[in-house]
Amino acid sequence: MSRVFAVIVALAAAAPAVTGQEGFRFKSGVELINVTATVTDQAGRFVPGLRQEDFRVFEDGSPVEVTHFSAERVPVSLGLVVDTSGSMAGDKWVAAREAIERFLDALPDPDDEFFLYGFSASPELIQDWTSDRRAVSARLRRVAPTGGTAMYDAVAEAVPIAQTGRNRKKAVVVISDGNDTNSHLDVSEIRQLVRESEVLVYAVGVDGQGEATVRVRPTPPVARPPIPTPFPVPGGGRRGPTWPPAPPQMPPPTSRGGGSDRVNVVALREMTDDSGGRTEIVRSVRDLGRATAGIADELSRQYYLGYPSLGHRDGRWHTIRVEVDQSGVRVRARRGYVATP
Repeated sequence: MSRVFAVIVALAAAAPAVTGQEGFRFKSGVELINVTATVTDQAGRFVPGLRQEDFRVFEDGSPVEVTHFSAERVPVSLGLVVDTSGSMAGDKWVAAREAIERFLDALPDPDDEFFLYGFSASPELIQDWTSDRRAVSARLRRVAPTGGTAMYDAVAEAVPIAQTGRNRKKAVVVISDGNDTNSHLDVSEIRQLVRESEVLVYAVGVDGQGEATVRVRPTPPVARPPIPTPFPVPGGGRRGPTWPPAPPQMPPPTSRGGGSDRVNVVALREMTDDSGGRTEIVRSVRDLGRATAGIADELSRQYYLGYPSLGHRDGRWHTIRVEVDQSGVRVRARRGYVATP
């Protein structure tokens, strides 16, 4: 369903990575762990000008050698996963659609590509891969929001599609104004799926009663036991045990039906934080433009690091920690990977 984090590529030179649309190039069969890092100051502003030697990377607490590095903007393969349930109808949908169109315009690289998923009572692929932003906008304008909310099922379908994107950077942005009510999968299964991919996952929740945030900081990593395998495949197949619930100090996310109709912030963070993405909460759909503009800016200004795989083939979760030798900065990156046998 998803590819292994460590991808095998052919190296063309012994020197560090060559940047560009084709991504890193390597010497003969080398497995590389790829890490995208977002570095900000205490005010949330991007910190530019960092060099490879400014970064330290640890796997399972032990330092690893960063052999590939890039600070250049690269094209992105991006999936938009948008709430099209009945709660989004009317002026709210018009405002959301306009924010999405501005978001697409803020990613101007002609090599960027997009697909669009809508979710109401079930997920629907509205627009397959395209670099034509007008085609995405035209599809959005045909949507008539109605029905329930199957967000988790939509993300479960979107992440594997994002993995097939032609660009090295792959991301999914989820936009919703309510809690999941119709999915067959739950948030723990989605978290496992995200962990088995290299896709950056972002979420914007619209919660008129909640506390708006300029940027939700991810919670510190929590030591967890290995992820059980195999991962349950949406729509059928063998279903294994699921990941344990969130730590006791956090309220458990509501996964299907019932409960509050408000955005489940904990569940959104469960989907986003391990990937190196983030969750943002806004008070009104009219604030979506600010939130999505921030994500577009972030996708355009990130650091890329790669290090040789340590050769794990154990099906377990291996933690990654990224540090920067500069005071007063914050680093957000993927928290680990699953070493598929």
